[in-house]
Amino acid sequence: MQFLFTKSGASCQRLCFSSVRGVIHCHFDYKEYYGRVLKATSDLKSNACVAPASPLPAFIRQALGKVHPEVISRYYGCGLVVPESLEGCRVLDLGSGSGRDCYMLSQLVGDKGHVTGIDMTQDQLEVAKKYLDYHMKEFSYKTPNISFVQGYIEALAEAGLQKDSFDIIISNCVVNLSPDKKRVLAEAYSILKDGGELYFSDVYCNGRLTNEIKNHKVLWGECIGGALWWKDLVHLAEEVGFSYPRLVTASTITVGNKELQDILGDFRFVSATYRLFKLPKGSSNPCRVIYNGGIMGVEDCFPFDCQYTFKAEEVTEVDGDLAKILSSSRFAEDFTFEPSGRGLCGVKAKESLVDPFELVLQLEKQNPGSTTRGCCSTQSASCCK
Repeated sequence: MQFLFTKSGASCQRLCFSSVRGVIHCHFDYKEYYGRVLKATSDLKSNACVAPASPLPAFIRQALGKVHPEVISRYYGCGLVVPESLEGCRVLDLGSGSGRDCYMLSQLVGDKGHVTGIDMTQDQLEVAKKYLDYHMKEFSYKTPNISFVQGYIEALAEAGLQKDSFDIIISNCVVNLSPDKKRVLAEAYSILKDGGELYFSDVYCNGRLTNEIKNHKVLWGECIGGALWWKDLVHLAEEVGFSYPRLVTASTITVGNKELQDILGDFRFVSATYRLFKLPKGSSNPCRVIYNGGIMGVEDCFPFDCQYTFKAEEVTEVDGDLAKILSSSRFAEDFTFEPSGRGLCGVKAKESLVDPFELVLQLEKQNPGSTTRGCCSTQSASCCK
């Protein structure tokens, strides 16, 4: 169900959504919390939306260094979600705000690629659009490779985004703010090309939250109240048509407020990054692949997810799901696939790990104290050694 809500004195109406279990949240509530309640990072009650201290790769720092200072200062997001192999791709950023990440991605996709930012906040979009010409000159692009659209992540088609038109969709701690997460995934699936990817970081819990927690405005604004049970992500992805979720990394979220901790009880939370792909129907056999190397930022070693790390020029045995992903997506030219006629396929598949809480425990054993971060890490759980 959807409806319109107008706050007294507001200049425009806000599109709102309600969940099937009686949880009602208006997009206006998000603006109220982030625009009026939070004045500084210290006002946050959890580390769900606090950027980690991990250093950014040099090429990303360089790209961010070319973004106009006002765009950066007016950006209220945290961290970065940057998938690999972006050159020439069409990318959509969900909840793009003032456009900081879009202008960074604009440089990574190049003048033959394109970046679209969608956000519900007119004030943020005005800042983003204000500096479009500035950035195109800064990047030496003859024609703009970036555009901004006002709309909602539950209604991408209504915002004018075409079906089968994007290679990659990124999202950073935004999906949890929507009560209708299945609709978000379905809209994303619809506008992705075959082989396209939804690469997103978000907050997950170890069970289905109570309505008391879901309806708590502070917990919702903190990206906690809207957290999805990670098992529900698996079910929703399957229902929509996406591939089995590939878990990239995970970290623990802490809540430093006793009153909120008492409300949350035994519920635990993590931030996690998943890769979902829109793949052709049918199964694939496990086989062996060779990473050709050369992808920017992971030239010699490509940590694809928490289970598979590809070293350049080395043979790696992959499961059937991953074989289909690599051969059907933008990564196809980055890998060499061993011909099945040589009898090299039939490799035993690894058991898929999608439980972020299990991954956090594994990482904690490997490196105690390393898994307490915000939701926006750019570091993979897999390490190239």
